[in-house]
Amino acid sequence: MTIDSPRLSSPLNFTEQATLARTLASSDDVTVFVDGTAHRLDDGARAAVLDLLRRLSKGDAVSVASVAELLTTSQAAEMAGISHTFLRNLTDRGEIAVQYRGSHRRIRRQDITAWLAAQKAATGNIATQNTEERPPGT
Repeated sequence: MTIDSPRLSSPLNFTEQATLARTLASSDDVTVFVDGTAHRLDDGARAAVLDLLRRLSKGDAVSVASVAELLTTSQAAEMAGISHTFLRNLTDRGEIAVQYRGSHRRIRRQDITAWLAAQKAATGNIATQNTEERPPGT
């Protein structure tokens, strides 16, 4: 698994800056359209988008990066209900993505959640196969 790298935009041209600045001056209402469907943003997302748009309207280049919740190996192992050693083995084999902060491993919460969901699905598939293979009455 990879982590999305930050994305850098170029500054807007002067005409686009002026148009965006006028629009922002008259309203703080932000609605995002995706494939023609309107999505109203919650307060935190709206504030972030407004900040981005205001910076663009001032002629700034902007960088957008994701902030994933990073867990220590202790936190991730506890969340998954597994030992630290087993978790380290999973990260060494690449089954769970890991980031290093110096010599310390950090694991995204969503990666642990995805791994747990995959384990649950695999266990469910095995149980279903075992049930289907048994002759009736056993």
